[in-house]
Amino acid sequence: MSADFGLIGLAVMGENLALNIESRGYAVAVFNRTTSRVDELLAGRAKGKKFIGCHSLDELVKAVQTPRKIMMMVKAGPPVDELIDQLIPLLSPGDVLIDGGNEHYTNTERRTTYLESKGLLFIGTGVSGGEEGALKGPSLMPGGSEKAWPLVKPIFQAIAAKVGPNNDIPCCDWVGPRGAGHYVKMVHNGIEYGDMQLICEAYLMLKEAAGLSNDELYETFDAWNHGELESYLIEITRDIFSVRDDRGGDGFLVDKILDVAGAKGTGKWMSQLALDLGVPSTMVTEAVFARAISAMKPARVSASKVLQGPTVAGSGIKIGDRKSFIESVRQALYASKICSYAQGFVQLQAAAKEHNWPLKYGDIALLWRGGCIIRAAFLERIKEAFDRQPNLENLLLDPYFTQATAKAQRAWREVIVTATQTGLPVIEFSNALSYYDSLRRERLPANLLQAQRDYFGAHTYQRIDQPAEQKFHSEWLKLRRQPQ
Repeated sequence: MSADFGLIGLAVMGENLALNIESRGYAVAVFNRTTSRVDELLAGRAKGKKFIGCHSLDELVKAVQTPRKIMMMVKAGPPVDELIDQLIPLLSPGDVLIDGGNEHYTNTERRTTYLESKGLLFIGTGVSGGEEGALKGPSLMPGGSEKAWPLVKPIFQAIAAKVGPNNDIPCCDWVGPRGAGHYVKMVHNGIEYGDMQLICEAYLMLKEAAGLSNDELYETFDAWNHGELESYLIEITRDIFSVRDDRGGDGFLVDKILDVAGAKGTGKWMSQLALDLGVPSTMVTEAVFARAISAMKPARVSASKVLQGPTVAGSGIKIGDRKSFIESVRQALYASKICSYAQGFVQLQAAAKEHNWPLKYGDIALLWRGGCIIRAAFLERIKEAFDRQPNLENLLLDPYFTQATAKAQRAWREVIVTATQTGLPVIEFSNALSYYDSLRRERLPANLLQAQRDYFGAHTYQRIDQPAEQKFHSEWLKLRRQPQ
């Protein structure tokens, strides 16, 4: 038996992807640096299935039909380069190497050019959905050598999550050349950071300001999951509130978890690249910072004994008003979520322009409709928005999203005011509203900022009554009013 596909790296994601591929009718050759993992897989979950276990890279390459399609599911960075250099002498012209890790897009740009110079094809693909998605159907975001796409398309679209009325639209399509696939995955992860922080702030407001119990939080999130906020993250948040302590203690597990969050890096990448592009992806940045301040637990414990604030208990939300307040939080969450996605697509548009990537934004939204962590019903609305206007400058300017944010505006502001009055930090809610307010204002105070820069550094400025390309400098010291 020869294999249709090769996979290197049998950690949980790699193993589950291999099982997914085999379940769609393809024979899979597998290799892992610790070869005992290969033997364990073939003796366990892959027993009796169309697998070829390999104990060397040479064995794996020989086991796969040409043109070979070999996917690497190994740690991102130098390990991928080392593996590529080991594989190149074993491969034939036209073979396809696929990197399915969470890789920085610049590495994928470089590797695509390098492998094409060797007569090989390269794909860097985002894979979202976690362990369950890898096994049952992930969202896949492939980019790289365009000639490679027809070779892997049948397999990738077979294993991907499916959506649509007939459950037949795969959450996988070609994204673009070189590093485009991994860039789109990075933006996906950045939006995920924002989404999760927004949900945490909604939880904080409902629990601390409105006093909801975990059972009430379960019912609230369950109701939200049947409306505009329907999504995977809302669904799993609902489920979390139902889980009792699994260590035999009293109460709910969520209340026993230390309030310190970690981060792996893709959120930080998106924020750094937004700064390079000069686009305001403020929500992913604040979400990263929120995790950073959560990690300062000892400092927060010390500060809590010194720094003063309003008393949260008895915050003024009366029992009779709870239903109204819960609805206000829901609207604030939805409006803020729209801003988060708007920022993500603005960054994708700027990156596409910078790198000459022909990205199709509506199609990208559909890639995230199933299988991935940020899958949500309202992604259909994003697809519709870009179908109406392919060059849409900002999602907030699409009629649907314009109306949705306008409808939520009063509740959105009330929630933030309540948070301020009760001393509850809602970094993302506030940031989203500030972004919205900045975007809707024809004039911002940057005129003063430019005057300051020209005063101390002769950086020049433009005038509202002169052509935009014309620059001016004033001798502020000479022109100023003399202090008395």
